[in-house]
Amino acid sequence: MALTIQLLRDSQIEAAKAVITEVCFEFFGQAPVNFEDMDAISSQYVAPTGIFMVLMDDKEVVGTGAIRRLDEQTCELKRMWFLAAYRGKGHGAKMAELLFEFARSVGYKRARLDTSPSLGAASKLFRRLGFYVIKPYNDGPSTIYMEKFL
Repeated sequence: MALTIQLLRDSQIEAAKAVITEVCFEFFGQAPVNFEDMDAISSQYVAPTGIFMVLMDDKEVVGTGAIRRLDEQTCELKRMWFLAAYRGKGHGAKMAELLFEFARSVGYKRARLDTSPSLGAASKLFRRLGFYVIKPYNDGPSTIYMEKFL
């Protein structure tokens, strides 16, 4: 297996959406509410304020992860989704570290995220990465909100 993490290319956006959709069906029984952020990749996830990366198995997108700006000092970890066969093997931690490296390099001081209780393994990973629970910072469908200092 030739697994790599790389910047998302425009030609991979639909494949990234397909990964996210598949994982959402697995955990929630439905597709994501929307892809507004991914339909506006160039305004949400482009340096210097954001980045979108994909885990590739040869030429296939099998995982995703992104950083986007919340404010000058705060970024948000977004779209961390991996197909079942790629979970529990350290790819999420590696993806997150690369994303945090980017976030620190552009001056963010903290990262936030929102998640759901049904994503227990993800919550465990986030805690291992140094995230702690905070009060809600958005009005989305998630019920767990976390933050970490970079």
